[in-house]
Amino acid sequence: MIASLSGTVEHVGLDHAVIAVGGVGLSFSATPQTLSHLHEGRDGAVQTHLVVKEDSLTLFGFADRAEREVFEVLLGANGVGPRLALAILAVHRPEAVRRAVTDEDEKALTLVPGIGPKMARKIIVDLAGRLAPTGEVEPEAAVVEPEAAADAWHADVVQAMTGLGWSEKEAAKAVAATVATHPDVDASGDVAALLRATLRDVGAAAAVRGGRRA
Repeated sequence: MIASLSGTVEHVGLDHAVIAVGGVGLSFSATPQTLSHLHEGRDGAVQTHLVVKEDSLTLFGFADRAEREVFEVLLGANGVGPRLALAILAVHRPEAVRRAVTDEDEKALTLVPGIGPKMARKIIVDLAGRLAPTGEVEPEAAVVEPEAAADAWHADVVQAMTGLGWSEKEAAKAVAATVATHPDVDASGDVAALLRATLRDVGAAAAVRGGRRA
């Protein structure tokens, strides 16, 4: 099993990257947060998990062992495949996933596309006692209200989010909200940066709502 990659970063996309190891370029899927640590032409390293099926071999990359561990535990929930597990980690940081499961925060999980109330409950039940919080402190962000997206390049961010499972309408609203809150990110014209900021805001909204409920 391929447990990690270390080498020269050949390419970084919105949802995948390629690292050259021993003259061979290995492609892997990853969250925008993980991809933000990789830079083309520089050395890079990721923890990995290889999913083997009859007709395919798919590699997933993670910034650290904590992220990979949560991913692998999520795969133990009935109905959670690798793509859905990656989508969960695209919305919530590993520690936030642990808290959502431990605190039985169904609403936080339903922020992930493809997870409804029934699926959220099933994940919580299936993973009970397997994702205890580690005590890591994460930054907080304010809840934002959606506005209409304006610039054409936002469509690339919306497309990336629909690839993770959001509907086009949900993705457009989330992007518009982040643009209104982080005009500096929007002004940069950096698609990957806006995608990461949008996913952080979606996760932060769940954290704030969970805190209020507590």
